[in-house]
Amino acid sequence: MKIKQQLKPWAMRPFELIFHAETHHRKGNDYDRRLALISFDNSIEVSIATYLSLDPIQRGNRAYQKADVEKWMKNYHTKLDFFLQEIKRRGLPEYKDKADIVWYHSQRSEQYHSGVFSVPTQQTLNEIREVALWVFSVLFETADAEAKLESAISESVQENIPSIPDGFVVPKEPVSSEAINDSAQAQALTIVAMLGKWDESNKSDLEIIRRLVNGF
Repeated sequence: MKIKQQLKPWAMRPFELIFHAETHHRKGNDYDRRLALISFDNSIEVSIATYLSLDPIQRGNRAYQKADVEKWMKNYHTKLDFFLQEIKRRGLPEYKDKADIVWYHSQRSEQYHSGVFSVPTQQTLNEIREVALWVFSVLFETADAEAKLESAISESVQENIPSIPDGFVVPKEPVSSEAINDSAQAQALTIVAMLGKWDESNKSDLEIIRRLVNGF
């Protein structure tokens, strides 16, 4: 059985985002490093939001007050508040504090909100990757999350690594690693961030991309 099929259905979307980020992380060029940062960061928020949306029976019979859930779901910061409170309730160690995670998030937001973007450092990517795996492993009780990710990558070796389909948005590589202003690049990053993951062989995915591109 493939690794992805071993996961609970509600854990699939967060894991797919981590998988998508990892494929770009391993390609290593400037553009892919930006995509890796965006997807790892997205996976953190999606993991927490997905967990809070589950029925108690799907999360170890853990129940929370509706008002608390609504408060935690409000934004990125409040989702982190929930997660950090949750690990304390479970008596688990805090791998990274909120200030560090918020800093990684600010680096991600800079990639397509400000219009000024630079190439994430390898240290930033390594650290946000660890946070993404940490959050996923705790909330979906997957102690071997990194091993599962490695196996999923190995299983996909014969498949195409996700990329921007030809004829759509194809950002050019910057001439240097310095921060630059380029609306076309910012637009491209915005579209791929909205997509999260896609399959070039899936006609429905390609149609969605066409509509997004035409909308811009």
